[in-house]
Amino acid sequence: MLKRHARAACTALAAAGLLLAGTGGAIADSAPATPSAATTLRTADAPPELLAAMGRDLGLTPTQAEARLAHEAEAGATAARLRDRLGAAFAGAWVDGADAGTLTVATTRAADTAAIRAAGARAQLVTRTLAALDADRAVLDRAAGPATPVRYVDPRSNTLVVEETEAGAAAALLAATGTDPGRVTVVRTAEAPRPLYDLRGGDAYYMNGSGRCSVGFPVTKGSTHGFATAGHCGRAGTTTSGFNQVAQGSFQASVFPGNDMAWVAANTQWTATPYVKGSGGANTQVTGSVLQPVGASVCRSGSTTGWHCGTIQQHNTSVTYPEGTISGVTRTTVCAEPGDSGGSYISGSQAQGVTSGGSGNCSSGGTTFFQPLNPILSAYGLTLKVSGGDPGPGPGPGEPEPGGTWKAGTVYAAGATVTHGGATYRCLQGHQAQPGWEPPNVPALWQRV
Repeated sequence: MLKRHARAACTALAAAGLLLAGTGGAIADSAPATPSAATTLRTADAPPELLAAMGRDLGLTPTQAEARLAHEAEAGATAARLRDRLGAAFAGAWVDGADAGTLTVATTRAADTAAIRAAGARAQLVTRTLAALDADRAVLDRAAGPATPVRYVDPRSNTLVVEETEAGAAAALLAATGTDPGRVTVVRTAEAPRPLYDLRGGDAYYMNGSGRCSVGFPVTKGSTHGFATAGHCGRAGTTTSGFNQVAQGSFQASVFPGNDMAWVAANTQWTATPYVKGSGGANTQVTGSVLQPVGASVCRSGSTTGWHCGTIQQHNTSVTYPEGTISGVTRTTVCAEPGDSGGSYISGSQAQGVTSGGSGNCSSGGTTFFQPLNPILSAYGLTLKVSGGDPGPGPGPGEPEPGGTWKAGTVYAAGATVTHGGATYRCLQGHQAQPGWEPPNVPALWQRV
């Protein structure tokens, strides 16, 4: 079955003829020693249930869904390389098209457009850098209230977006903070986000025998098994029982508001698995935690509404709930309802984050936000449970280990540098390192400097 998917994905890529590999050459022409981003992220292993959900929610055929996952992986790697190259002039990146076939990279420097096009992307010249707009958002975050519940940078419009639930609330916020209205787009919204309290990844669990949330991603910490979830579901010491009402474990740490992150340590009756509960209860494999770009497809598993898909709208969004403001969450078009909190967001086989809150529902549609997973893994020293893959060639007989500062299990943010085999590498896309993902083996994640 997996081999069939691999052939289909390669066929779709060849038919599309996209040049998003960063070198300007077609993916099929990549040298065997430098695997493509799609190969690294194992997009060809997407199970039929995930493809079917993408078909239902995004209107894609299975072939289009397979192609989209591969294109998103390549676009993410290309955008990361260009962000590193453009430096302070970088103004965001996103993918468009039913199969994510078009990558756009924005810059404030006209001289960069040739390099962007040479990498196979569309160049867009804008006036404001991503860093400048993020700085504006941070200023608004300190003064925002319930009437302006959501703030984020929209790279497509090169503006800071402020959502308001009351007429004039955004204007008052801008005036109070001295923010230039010309840099801001105001959007009126009828419903403010709220944490989805009533609530494998995606399986139900119960807090102190009452409220319900959803498992995010199974993890380990040393020999202890457990899972990452949303902080608003419980505080340190809160006990949990599983979907079957059997005693499960307890919250070890929790942050909310500020962030929306927590982890639960399970007792010895429970074993972490590398799966998310997909469509119809089938297991969907998790193979890593590479955060995907704006415009990429993403699917969510939750104990109330099950499996739903949509797209990533913005990263690094700020949301003000009645309980306070959280920052650094990702905004999506995926629907959710109470009880789905804490559940898994996954793009292809890459873990993205855990459900925080949102508005709307799965009947009429909605907007949801997820807390990215990598900061949870890093904050609590957790290791994401992933399915086994090719560990890579490793050193030959009699050859020494390459050595260096790179270490499997470490969460690396974009821009981090490590040494490996006597060379220095810069991280292009945030992820948790794992065996087989040594810097020379995965050019989608690391660039030699």
